[in-house]
Parts: sequence; structure tokens; C-alpha cells
Amino acid sequence: MRKHLPYLLLAPAVLLEIGIHVVPMLVGVWMSLLELTQFHIQDWSTAPFVGLANYTATLNLDTEAGRALFHSFWLTVLYTTLSVGLSWLFGMSAAVFLQRPFRGRALLRTLFLTPYALPVYAAVITWGFLFQRDTGLVNHVLVDQLGLAGGAGGDRPFWLIGENSFLALLTVSVWRTWPFAFLCITAGLQNVPSEMYEAAAIDGAGFWWRLRSVTLPALRPINQVLLLVLFLWTFNDFNTPYVLFGRSAPPEADLISIHIYDSSFSTWDFGTGSAMSVALLLFLLLVTAAYLVITNRRRHHA
Repeated sequence: MRKHLPYLLLAPAVLLEIGIHVVPMLVGVWMSLLELTQFHIQDWSTAPFVGLANYTATLNLDTEAGRALFHSFWLTVLYTTLSVGLSWLFGMSAAVFLQRPFRGRALLRTLFLTPYALPVYAAVITWGFLFQRDTGLVNHVLVDQLGLAGGAGGDRPFWLIGENSFLALLTVSVWRTWPFAFLCITAGLQNVPSEMYEAAAIDGAGFWWRLRSVTLPALRPINQVLLLVLFLWTFNDFNTPYVLFGRSAPPEADLISIHIYDSSFSTWDFGTGSAMSVALLLFLLLVTAAYLVITNRRRHHA
């Protein structure tokens, strides 16, 4: 009995994992092979089997659907790169700044972690009000107080539609995710021996040399995991653009998660939407595998 006890303890978690993740994933793969539209959604057995036709239709750049998908994909790549890069930069800067004890450090740490602690819907809805064209605080500060935005006639810029929508979405994303980077890096800095900094200071090393030669190498394992997690979270992010823009995001902020949602639920073409989802899953698995292989090789060489 004691030999099988670990497996019995793991069984509930394994069953839940299979029921919550594995089974829906397999159902999604099966849906991607069907012409599952609103005419067949009530009875899947009547949906024609089309094989890889949904994939070829969505990945074909000669079709309007294919061009729209690739536009959304590259927009998401740009959005993810900027969001992850800025979140890591802000988190790293704040963690290094608060590394040494001083009066008020605990208060600053609490304030920095507030965006991460807030519920996503409450936080994004609040940002939606801040970005309102006529009554939002953003335009009030930038146009009325600082005069940094707006035309000669005092026109207030739109933030939730048009070209500025991407900047608004990026701002909300960085505001929400950088505290997580700050939290992880702060925890990693606790494991860096202070003797290393003392030895570097005795050798005459300045702040930037200590950061480059002591802090960053010591944080390499944490940064490897942190960047991967931030990448997966941001690339798959659905809540932020959906809550900020509603059901239909502007073309300048049409992330792939919103694009797949529109392709599935707005047009009732669940076969095509499932094909897009499976293609996205394969892409993320490929990127994750390549990232892990590259980082592990660098670790072994180091």
C-alpha cells in the first residue's frame, strides 16, 4: 500500500489536469478538422470532415482571412516583445533600487505590487475610464495640464480607437505585468551573497560594473524562467484587450487572441477558430522548446 501511496495522492491532480486541459485540447483539435459552423453546432455529427482545409484557408496569405491572421500575429509579436521588454526593465530597475534597506522601502514595495494584486477586470475597466476622450484623466493631464497632446484647435486624441489604441493597450499591459517581474527579481536578489558586492566594491567596481558582472549573472536562472512566463502570458492575453476595447478591438490593437475569438464566436465558424487556436498552440510550443534548448546550452557552456 505504501508503495502505491504517492500515485494515489497524485491521481486527483492528474485526473483534474486531464479533464480541464487535455480533454478540451483534444476536442479543439477535432473541431479544427470539421466544418463546424452555426448550421452544425447543435449536432456535431452532421458537420463535414474537411481535414486540414481549415488550416490551409487560415494560413494562406492569398486570402483575406490569411492576411488578417498574419497581421494580427505580427502585431501580437510586436506587442509581446515591447510589453515583456518594458516589464522586465521596470521590474529589474525597481528591484535593484530597493535592494538596499532604507526608510520607506516596505511602503514602496507594497505600492509597486498593487497593480499585480488588483483584479484584472477592475484594473482594466479603470484604465478604460482613464482613456476616455472627453472625461478621461489621461487627456486632462496631457492636453489640459501639460499641453503635450492634441491639435492646434485643442482636439483631444482618441485612445481606445485608431492608432493610439496600440499604445493604450501596451500601457495597460506593462502596468499590470511589471510588478510580477519586480516580485520575481526581488526574490532572486535575496539569494545573491552580499560578499560578492563587497568584493567588487573593494576592487573598485562601480554600479554598472557590479550590475553587469554580479547581479545579472546571479539572476540568469530566474530571468530565463521569468521571460518565458511573461512571454506566454502576454502572447495569450485575452482579458486585457477584451475588457479594454470590448467585443471588437480596433485593427491597430487586434491581437491574435481577440482575432481568434472574433473568428469563432462573431462569425460562428468554430472550425476555423479551432484551427487558428491549434496553430497558435503549436507555435507557442515550438518557441518554448527552442527557448529552453538555447538557454540550457548557454547554461552548460557557462
